[in-house]
Amino acid sequence: MSRQIIRLLYLLAGLLCVLVGLIGVVLPLLPTTPFLLLAAFCFSRSSERLHQYLLNHPWFGHLIRDWENHGVIPFKAKLLATSMMLVMVSYPLLFKSFHLGLKGLAAATVVGALVFIWSRPSEPVTK
Repeated sequence: MSRQIIRLLYLLAGLLCVLVGLIGVVLPLLPTTPFLLLAAFCFSRSSERLHQYLLNHPWFGHLIRDWENHGVIPFKAKLLATSMMLVMVSYPLLFKSFHLGLKGLAAATVVGALVFIWSRPSEPVTK
């Protein structure tokens, strides 16, 4: 594929991620931050102007900058992500008759995501 097509695909993916992230602002069970982080990644490969817009946005720019510069996930975001994941996975695990393999896959996915989230620093490390 040509370089321009790849840039266009990154741009479209970034725009889609921003759209889903903005929908997540009003839908409580859809997370916003992961989609905006993914959008920032896509824009860093396709549009410096849109990447800078996200980095300097007054509401969520600091979250993206902290992630890009220090790999930081704020403590409040960790708590919110943990509670949302536990709520979302508890219903199918406890109350629905899903195949045991699917329940195991859902539980393993949540555990893996939680291990990753809680292994990240909550604040930038100062030297």
